[in-house]
Amino acid sequence: MTKVFFATDIHGSDICWKKFINAGKFYEADVLVLGGDMTGKAIVPIVRLNDQSHRASLLEQEFDLHSEEEVQEFEKRVRSRGYYPYRTTPEEITELDRNPEQVEGVFRSEVIKTLERWVNFAENRLKDNHIRCYVCPGNDDMPLVDEIIRSSTCVHLAEGEVIDLDRHHQMISSGWSNITPWHTYREEPEDALRERYASMITALREPRLSIFNIHVPPFGSMLDDAPELDESLRPKYAGNALHPVGSRSLREAIEKHKPLLGLHGHIHESRGAIRIGNTLCINPGSMYEQGSLLGALIQLGHNKIDHYVLTSG
Repeated sequence: MTKVFFATDIHGSDICWKKFINAGKFYEADVLVLGGDMTGKAIVPIVRLNDQSHRASLLEQEFDLHSEEEVQEFEKRVRSRGYYPYRTTPEEITELDRNPEQVEGVFRSEVIKTLERWVNFAENRLKDNHIRCYVCPGNDDMPLVDEIIRSSTCVHLAEGEVIDLDRHHQMISSGWSNITPWHTYREEPEDALRERYASMITALREPRLSIFNIHVPPFGSMLDDAPELDESLRPKYAGNALHPVGSRSLREAIEKHKPLLGLHGHIHESRGAIRIGNTLCINPGSMYEQGSLLGALIQLGHNKIDHYVLTSG
């Protein structure tokens, strides 16, 4: 029997990554699986005013920082919420305002430094135990994420792979999603997703004993209910109007091949577990901005799921 811990959508949160890596030992799991969207979405400038003082803004609140200790504590807070703190000067801020294309370079640099630090943390925690760790970048993750993961000996890139979890169960993985309003890094039409899934499924020994680790949830599963947006990409009716945004081709694949388990994310608010036929589909949700790691712990039996539980901590 194999015990799997699954989490997803940590979006750059330092504390959630550390909790994820430590979850293997805490839950006595054999396998750690991280679904898509590892990286954060924004930089938080910390502007140096003089030798002693810095100023920064987080979530529309201004902070005056009067010592190195206060700056470091603020940086820790920013990283825990999934943003990238960036020490800078008024002169550099002016330069970036004049040349907005340079902002992308700063962002990429901070993403790289954070992921390299994460890989080092995982190497130190996982190198001397039996726990295997698989990650699959999602639609919000730029391609360079794959290169950094490949550099690790303990954190394994799962995208497009068929992975043997044990003698009976294999896992396929993909972080690509159907088209979103946000024009993210890894999204494509349903026909392309259908081909992507089929190329992995045909390599499975026994699809009915497999795990589909697919970032986007299946369409109409209630794990994919997201706020409906207006033409300005703002939620309608204060976010109370929900509609399904998942993948139709994934739903078709699940209904046709009847895998044992589906592991999904993408829609942070749609935490839950449902069955499509005999397939258990789970979206543990995400509360990364609060520093809380939502997850799912699944015990795999020979030809069934012995038990599962949604976790938080």
